Amino acid sequence: MAMENDKLFVELEASQWIKTGQAACGDDFRCVRIPNEKRTIAVLSDGLGSGIKANLMASMTSTMALEFVRSNMDILQSAEIIMDSLPVCEIRKISYATFTVFDMQLGGKTRVVEMDNPPFIHLRNLIDLPKNNVKELVSERWPDRKMKITEVSMAPGDRLIAFSDGVTQAGLGCPGWKFGWRRDGALNFIRRTVEKNPEISARDLASMIAAEAMSIHPERKCMDDITCMVLYLRHPRVLRVITGPPFRKETDREYANLAVFPEGKVVLCGGTTANIVSRELRTRVDIDIKMVSRSGNLPPPGYMRGVGLVTEGILTLTQVAADLESGDWQNSAAAAKEIVNLMMDSDIVEFIVGTKINEAHQDPTLPVDLEMRRNVIKRLQASLENKYRKNVTIRYF
Repeated sequence: MAMENDKLFVELEASQWIKTGQAACGDDFRCVRIPNEKRTIAVLSDGLGSGIKANLMASMTSTMALEFVRSNMDILQSAEIIMDSLPVCEIRKISYATFTVFDMQLGGKTRVVEMDNPPFIHLRNLIDLPKNNVKELVSERWPDRKMKITEVSMAPGDRLIAFSDGVTQAGLGCPGWKFGWRRDGALNFIRRTVEKNPEISARDLASMIAAEAMSIHPERKCMDDITCMVLYLRHPRVLRVITGPPFRKETDREYANLAVFPEGKVVLCGGTTANIVSRELRTRVDIDIKMVSRSGNLPPPGYMRGVGLVTEGILTLTQVAADLESGDWQNSAAAAKEIVNLMMDSDIVEFIVGTKINEAHQDPTLPVDLEMRRNVIKRLQASLENKYRKNVTIRYF
């Protein structure tokens, strides 16, 4: 595995459903990447009860746990500080939150720390691998709080899956689910899902597990907060977005060759960009007539043979930036929606940005929200990195 570390990517996503009738989720999920350590840390916490108070306890627990693990603080001491810090429930007179921590370091030690959440799943080739290297810790101050620390050996294609008890107890007491979905029910669903789609993303798998847990109730109600987090170790999926003509015309051929990218997928944004690539590679753009009716306020997308998706430039990228910032692109124009979906299915997004100024975009009579290409790219980078945990590179040409 050591030889492949630089070629591997850790995809980490979570999906949540709030308990029916509540305004806030009593579970919390947080994660951080530490690039210089090739390390990824994620925490799923479940606060006592539901609603605002549970959300407060879960948020405090996940925030502290993330920082303690990140700083390599003693895990037992960390748990004691967390328990000492949590507010006490006025009714039950206890302070309580469960948690699961994934602490993964490429080429190094991978740990899973658990306290009272359902046992995590380590899936490899549809098999839930046995936990052999497990250590139990008990606090003297909190003797009823037992922690398990499991050292895990990860291989490309492996998944770590953890969830709150809202998943395992889904459907509890309902017809056919006397004891709830339980861990075995969730595991069987995960196996069937991965068997149908062996390369399913962490994002899609987490969403499907959480949705399936919610749907078990006859009235499709969440009787408890539902959270599922999935870590997926694999070779990265790369999207290359090429936009804007290059600064020097004599580099057009070199620029166009960047659209030949067998390692990933390509999007060409802008008519001038597409014309340069089409001319230099001697290929053409095809427009699907069916897409015209769904094109919305943007020109319809096209496809260039041997390259990939082709769209209009600055207006489309501006819409993509807005969609990523809002988190809602289901009803967006077809071109923007396709780009966002490609970005969501990718781990690394490479922007190749031509730096020749397009005089049309200097017209002061154009709409105020028509931003310069480089500013839009910066917005895209900020959203992709901070909100969607993507790796982003920008190369100006």
